Amino acid sequence: MAKKIKVFPKRFGMAPYVFLVYLLMPLYFIIQEEGGKAAIGYALLLLFLLSYRQLYNWKSDGKFSLWLIVQGCVIVLLSIFYHPNNLFLGFYISNFISWYEREKNFKRAIAVFTLVYVGMISYITYAYNIQNVLFQLPFIIVMLISPFAIRNMNAKMELESRLDEANEQIRTLIKREERIRIARDLHDTLGHTLSLITLQSQVIQRVANHPEKVKTEAEGIERTSRTALQQVRELISDMRVITVEEEIAEAEKILQAANIQLHLHMQDTLPNISLLQQKIIGMCIREASTNIVKHSKANNCFLRIGRDESKLSLFIQDDGVGIRDQQWGNGLKGMEERLSLIEGELCVDSEKGTILRISIPIVVKTEEGVVVL
Repeated sequence: MAKKIKVFPKRFGMAPYVFLVYLLMPLYFIIQEEGGKAAIGYALLLLFLLSYRQLYNWKSDGKFSLWLIVQGCVIVLLSIFYHPNNLFLGFYISNFISWYEREKNFKRAIAVFTLVYVGMISYITYAYNIQNVLFQLPFIIVMLISPFAIRNMNAKMELESRLDEANEQIRTLIKREERIRIARDLHDTLGHTLSLITLQSQVIQRVANHPEKVKTEAEGIERTSRTALQQVRELISDMRVITVEEEIAEAEKILQAANIQLHLHMQDTLPNISLLQQKIIGMCIREASTNIVKHSKANNCFLRIGRDESKLSLFIQDDGVGIRDQQWGNGLKGMEERLSLIEGELCVDSEKGTILRISIPIVVKTEEGVVVL
């Protein structure tokens, strides 16, 4: 079966085909010519199409530059011998220049492109009139500026792609570490408990003719099995990540039990943050609510959660006695240490009650991924 030839790489989608619509302008000027000049015009247009295809399939800066020169020469010839408005085809070159991987090659291409178009503007001024130049000048300025904008956009997209890959690697490492932790916990806790049950069962077999001893050992097995069950429950609880919403609901229960009213203000939807961020934010809310219950003697707790384009902000305030000696306890120090893992910041004020201001950068740009963000 013959291999299907692709005109443009699949990753570009329909964009290369859509941009071909701009070739209707030079085609219009060529159709108005006759004889050999028309034939040469069609040949130049075909050469332009060939260079256009090759530029989308480039594999090295050397061949890419060669086809870019070919395309530039075609545009110059079409502009000089057919119509000066064909200079607008320079938007194709402007786009392709931004694709250079090496900064040196990019700057060199920009310099050559600028010199050629300055020369063409001089020619049009001489051969035609100043009105034609004034009409084209704004578009030519955009052509010369757009490679920088496109290159910056491509660099940002590349950075975001690498960030997505890094996030995926982090998620894989976290899963691997979690498996190792679970295996270690099972070995250190549940494995030891099950070994104890086995030993106790062997003891029962040896004292089967002594009912009192059997009863004592059976009671020991029951206690040990209950301990094993509790250990399993604790392991499962540690494996589950509690969401921020669930932690807030739990904090509200704790505060209500101490006759402290929670006043919550939160945006309808929180950003799709990572599991690690979710865990640390939840731990901060838990620690803050525990501190309020233990030390504040407050009647009210105010919790506000908001976000902007770059960060998530938490504001936790109580109307209690405040931190009188201004010394941070282990709870606040622990919060600060946890937040440092995700580049978060903690500020504490105690003018009236205690105010905790927590700021966390949003590092997820899509459903799974990340913007510093």
